[in-house]
Amino acid sequence: MLQIHNNLSKRKEPFRPIDPANVRMYVCGMTVYDMCHIGHARVLVVFDVVYRYLCEVFGSDHVTYVRNITDIDDKIIQRARENDEGIDSLTGRYIDEMNRDAEALGVLHPNQEPRATGHMQQIIDMIGTLVEKGYAYAADNGDVYYDVSHFEHYGRLSGKHIEDLRAGERIAVDEAKQDPLDFVLWKAAKPEEPAWDSPWGRGRPGWHIECSAMSTHCLGHHFDIHGGGLDLQFPHHENEIAQSEAATGETFVNVWMHNGFVRVDEEKMSKSLGNFFTIRDVLQQYAPEVVRYFILSSHYRSPLNYSDQHLDNAKAALTTLYTALRGFEDVAPAISADMTCVERFRAAMDDDFNTPEAQVVLFELAHEINKQTDPAAARQTAATLKYLGALLGLLQQSPEAFLQGEGAGEGPDSEAIEALIRQRTDARANKDWAESDRIRDLLREQGVILEDGPGGTTWRRV
Repeated sequence: MLQIHNNLSKRKEPFRPIDPANVRMYVCGMTVYDMCHIGHARVLVVFDVVYRYLCEVFGSDHVTYVRNITDIDDKIIQRARENDEGIDSLTGRYIDEMNRDAEALGVLHPNQEPRATGHMQQIIDMIGTLVEKGYAYAADNGDVYYDVSHFEHYGRLSGKHIEDLRAGERIAVDEAKQDPLDFVLWKAAKPEEPAWDSPWGRGRPGWHIECSAMSTHCLGHHFDIHGGGLDLQFPHHENEIAQSEAATGETFVNVWMHNGFVRVDEEKMSKSLGNFFTIRDVLQQYAPEVVRYFILSSHYRSPLNYSDQHLDNAKAALTTLYTALRGFEDVAPAISADMTCVERFRAAMDDDFNTPEAQVVLFELAHEINKQTDPAAARQTAATLKYLGALLGLLQQSPEAFLQGEGAGEGPDSEAIEALIRQRTDARANKDWAESDRIRDLLREQGVILEDGPGGTTWRRV
C-alpha cells in the first residue's frame, strides 16, 4: 500500500484518499516574473512523478492534479516596472518560458493550471467570508488582514508557536496590523498598480489567499494532497491552512508534501554567491533527461546537491540504461510476466516515492537484458524496463536519439560521424588497420565512442 510522509503529522502514513475515484492534488506552482531555476525544476519533476504514480495506482481518470500560476504579486509588479513592460506581457512571456522548460524535462501538463488573476471573485468571496466570521479585519489604510490569534491551530504544520514567533521570528512590521503576526489578504491600490474592485475598495490580493481560493475552487474544501517546496511550509502553507479552514469550517488538506532544498556544491543556491542556475542554463550543458534523472536520484525530501559531477554521473547512468535498450526500439512498454522486478519497483514507490530505490530496479533490468541469450526473454525484459521507466518519466526516447545526442551536445554532427564510420569500414575491409585505428581515435578525441558488433558499428557520445 502506498505510504506518504505527511509533514502535518511528521510521519509516514498509509495513503487513503477521501474518494479513490477522485484523488485530488494541488501543488504551488511558479510566480512568473523570471526564468525558472533548478529549484523550480525539482518541484516540477518531483510532483510530476507523484502524479504519474498516483495515476498508475488509481487510474489516470481518477486523479486530478492542479498546479497554479501566480501572475500577480509584488515581484511581478516590480519587474514589470523595471522592464517598462505591461503585467500581462511579462507574465505571458514567462508562462511560455516555464512551459518550454517543463516540456523539455518531460513534465506532464497538470489537469488544471489556474491563474490568480482568473480567480479574483473567488479570492474576494473568501476574504469576505473571513471578515464576516471575525477571522479578518479591514484596516484604516484599506488593507485587509488575517487575525492569526483567532485561529486555534496556527503553527501546526511548521511546528511553530505563536508566542515563539512573536518573541524570536523576523516579522514584517506594518502599523496597520493589530498584531505583528497578522498577514495581508487584500492590499489597497497604489498608483499605477493593477487593481480590482472589492468591498474594501480597489486593490489586489495578498499572495497566500490566492492559493486558498484557487485550490478550494478547483478541488473542493477538503482534498487529499498539497505539495510544494520546503521553503513554502512557513509561512505560505501555514497561512493557507489558517485561511481555508477558517473560511470553510472543514479540514483543508489530509497530506502535506514538501520537497527538499537544492544546494550547489554543498552551498545554498543564490545569485549573490554566483551559483544561481536557471533551467535553461543547465539544459545548454546537459540533456533534459539527464537533469530529470539527476533530480530523481535523491529522495524528494532530502537536500539535492547540484554539481557537474552528479550530472555527469546521471548521464553515465542513463547511457547504461539506453545502451541496454539498443535494438529494442520497436518494443512497446509492457509489464513482464515475471512480476518480481515490478513488485520491487512498486515497493520502492509505495515507500514515500523512493525514486533512488526504483532506479536500482531499472539497472537490474538493464543487466538482465545484457546477459539474456533468449531474444524473446530479452524483448520482454526491455518492455518491462520501458514500462517502469515511464513511471519516472524516463527512457521514452529511442536509444539512438539519446546515445547519439541528437539536437544537443558538442562535437561533430551525426552526418560527419557517419561519414567517418564509412571511411573506417572501408579501411577495415582493406585491412588498413592503422587508418581504422586513426579514425576511431579521432572520434574518441571528439567525444564519440565506436562499438563494433555483429551488426556493424554503432556509436554514442561520451
